[in-house]
Amino acid sequence: MLPAVNRLRTSSDFARTVRHGRRSGNSLVVVYFLIDDSIHEADLCTKVGFVVGKKVGNSVVRHTVARKLRHVVRDILPELHPGTLVVRANPAAATASSNDLHEALVRAFQRAHVYRTEQER
Repeated sequence: MLPAVNRLRTSSDFARTVRHGRRSGNSLVVVYFLIDDSIHEADLCTKVGFVVGKKVGNSVVRHTVARKLRHVVRDILPELHPGTLVVRANPAAATASSNDLHEALVRAFQRAHVYRTEQER
């Protein structure tokens, strides 16, 4: 599970990130990332939300995919820029292994420039 401060909760935050954020994706996931200039110094963290729709599968499959995605993001969370991040699973994610999802997320994060640079770490 993600720490409470790193969870994206409100539908308005999801909508703003998807509408105005940078998008990058592949066959397994689509990533939307928004650096918010109105973030206060105390809130300099990455907030992450997950979208796993019904096209991915039934509820058991959707929750399994969401858990795998949460686990992968939790491990690389300290390396990400502060901002809001929405990870949307594509239907192919239902049959993907955790390693496949990890590789897909890393590629999508790199293309969306979500990682911090060496100077920012």
